[in-house]
Amino acid sequence: MKDNDLILSNLAREIDMNPGTMSSIINGNRTFSVDQLDRITKAMGHPVGYYYERYVHEYLAEANPNWRRMSPFLHNCARLNKLDCIHEVVNLLMDKLGYSESLFELAEELFKEELYEAAAILYENVAVSEKKQYSERLAMCQYRLFVARQGDNQEENYDAVVQFQTYVERLDEADQLDALRDLVNTCRSLRKWDKANKFATTLGNKAEIQYKIDQQYHAKSEHRKKSFYPPFVYWAFSHLIRAEACDAKKDYETGLQHIQKYADLSWVEEEDETTLKWKNQFKEWANANTYVNRLLAGEVNVLPDYVAYFSSRKDEVLPALDIIVEAANQYHFDVDDILKQFEVDISSYLEEQSIESFYTQRFITERFIHFSKELSVYYLTKGRFSDGFRFLLSCLEKSTLINNKSYIIKCMRLFEFFQEHASAETRAVFRNLINEVDEDET
Repeated sequence: MKDNDLILSNLAREIDMNPGTMSSIINGNRTFSVDQLDRITKAMGHPVGYYYERYVHEYLAEANPNWRRMSPFLHNCARLNKLDCIHEVVNLLMDKLGYSESLFELAEELFKEELYEAAAILYENVAVSEKKQYSERLAMCQYRLFVARQGDNQEENYDAVVQFQTYVERLDEADQLDALRDLVNTCRSLRKWDKANKFATTLGNKAEIQYKIDQQYHAKSEHRKKSFYPPFVYWAFSHLIRAEACDAKKDYETGLQHIQKYADLSWVEEEDETTLKWKNQFKEWANANTYVNRLLAGEVNVLPDYVAYFSSRKDEVLPALDIIVEAANQYHFDVDDILKQFEVDISSYLEEQSIESFYTQRFITERFIHFSKELSVYYLTKGRFSDGFRFLLSCLEKSTLINNKSYIIKCMRLFEFFQEHASAETRAVFRNLINEVDEDET
């Protein structure tokens, strides 16, 4: 106040506060809320949050914990991304018994607002306080942390899977379906097909049981917690993933059996708009994935029909081209005309790395990298080295950014095999990218 030549009575009037109250606050004789602190801060010409660190050290740390004061303060810290303040306040609270439930409820609010970093701090502390209890709240903390930890680093994404997977059974039945779906999607984006198949099988079994329970006790189920999607959607999705896992292992016959299962959902009794939408969607996916299954099995004759099918479906072009080039590399057939036909789409996809789609962003990112690698193999094998190395370097660069070691190794081996055809400039770019990988490892 001295620095800004402010008089206490003028400051009190500025923020519509009683001068006596203001005097008590300034002199440390009265408790005050974060709202009052924010009003004082703005009146003094500073941004909200300017004094938060001092508020923690000089006030909250000295006062008895009061949730009514601390809750709005934590919420404000989350919105301002003042994570250090959150850490300090939570440490103050966790020293006292009885705040675990309140912290969890606030974490849920922050999670809904997509303030994931702040929410994660609260979940981590609640999880530590309840680690010896076989509680649903502990399991939910671990589930939220798993979701919050999903990002661009694929090694860290897989670590999050390993850390969370043992907690699924402790969740409410409805939450188990969503948790298993999230685990499946992460493993799918990592091409961890054994894990994806395992989680998908469990998901299908649980979804089938849940559907039967809902049918048997329809009236009572109205009051029970609901999963994000109807149970039959998880069941169908589980077979879609199991079909993909079979195709990845070249077990095309079993893969086709799974496709046929989610293609026919006539046994689903509901006829509401949502149900009909999903039944039609899975029927369409089954149609597309039947082409994929047959093409990967070597039935090249389905290619014209498959191209005609996905040409008018913008969100399916990238996955379809990825599959086509993969099959071309496996069975050594020419797809130059198809790549020429979709040349503009390919350039757009690889530059923007985003498409409007039902797929998760992590899965799409992995698809871009896989597609770049397959294009590299295709062109290098055909002796079109300039194009081949361009896609190889693109694949290596993107793999480095998301820490996908599997693709980094594949790119290194591919470059090694064709390096005699690489220009000096290509070799230099490759060396620089490998140096970045080495730096990340140290």
